[in-house]
Amino acid sequence: MSAAHPAPMPATGPSHQVAGVTPTSAPRLRRSRRTPFWAAVGTVAAREMRVKAASKAFVITTLIVIAAALAATLLAPRLGELLAGDATPVAAVEPTAPAVGALGEGYETRTVGDVAAARAAVESGEVSAAVVPDPQSPSGLGVLAMTDVPTDLVQALSTSPSVALLDPTAPSPLLRSFIALGFGLVFFMAAVTFGQQIAVSVIEEKQSRIVEILLAAVPARAMMAGKVLGNAAMAILQVALVAGALLLGMQINGDVLPLDGLGVPILWFVVLFSIGFVMLAALYAAAASMVSRQEDIGSTSMPVMLMIMLPYVGVIMFNDNPDALRIMSWIPFSAPVAVPLRIFLGQGQRWEHVLSLGILVAATALAIWLAAAIYERSILRTGKALTWRKALRG
Repeated sequence: MSAAHPAPMPATGPSHQVAGVTPTSAPRLRRSRRTPFWAAVGTVAAREMRVKAASKAFVITTLIVIAAALAATLLAPRLGELLAGDATPVAAVEPTAPAVGALGEGYETRTVGDVAAARAAVESGEVSAAVVPDPQSPSGLGVLAMTDVPTDLVQALSTSPSVALLDPTAPSPLLRSFIALGFGLVFFMAAVTFGQQIAVSVIEEKQSRIVEILLAAVPARAMMAGKVLGNAAMAILQVALVAGALLLGMQINGDVLPLDGLGVPILWFVVLFSIGFVMLAALYAAAASMVSRQEDIGSTSMPVMLMIMLPYVGVIMFNDNPDALRIMSWIPFSAPVAVPLRIFLGQGQRWEHVLSLGILVAATALAIWLAAAIYERSILRTGKALTWRKALRG
């Protein structure tokens, strides 16, 4: 018997090919293609805007704020006229009629024949008081009333010193305070509301582990930029609608609400707010990426909250201090409130306002760069909340 020969071994070596696999294709690995950066930013931003536009809370809040702005400029001045009531009727004889007529629109002069007729008009209730000649009075006038002293009428008839207005066009302190409060309140409410919503969105995606799936297709920086820009666009839209409502109300109601010169400050506020909000929104996103639970967001977002509260408090306390307003205009996070107020008050030169805008743009770019670095390092971290110092150190 012949010896059994071993079965032939399959050929090996570099020339061997496995069915369906070529030497050049074997080492290749399948790589998931990431969306280009700006395309990813646009996709995330569009999604944030759609979610916000479909939110009933956003729509209802926007409508309420617009209605309040229109009511403040249209109805409030008219309501003041209604509450003031009609002119007070005052009887006067021929010698005293010019003095009563000079009191203004708050009094209606009813000329009677003599002092007896004036007394009868007061007793019958036809008029609230009567002004008659009185030789013993220093002013030569006397007032007749039934039971109570008409204090307003007496003060109006009193001799007053001459008054010279040095700047008749200067805004009144009450108007200045009202405008400062308006700018500060809009900035505070919009920044806090939308900033908190950005923070909640980041934490929810982190808790549900959806962010891990998204990062497989979208770079972390693009995800943060899309969230910031999408929410910033909706916040700017809301502020622009409110500003448009205010300008419309002032245009319609200009006869009783003469706020000439407020249009340009409002436009400056919208521009500065748009840039400043992007800075704050990026910092809110970075603060949210450093925590894993919503209960911990307060500790990391406290610096951002202070950056929002300080301009609001400062513009209310120091709206009558030109030096304080000038300093606030150089600080990036208070410039959106201080610069429009300075423009309305006629303070500062144009180059100062442009320089404030440039400082704000530079600070916003720096804040976005820092926030993106923190977001990229922290978005996948879980457990104990990071501090800003640890997040910056990576």
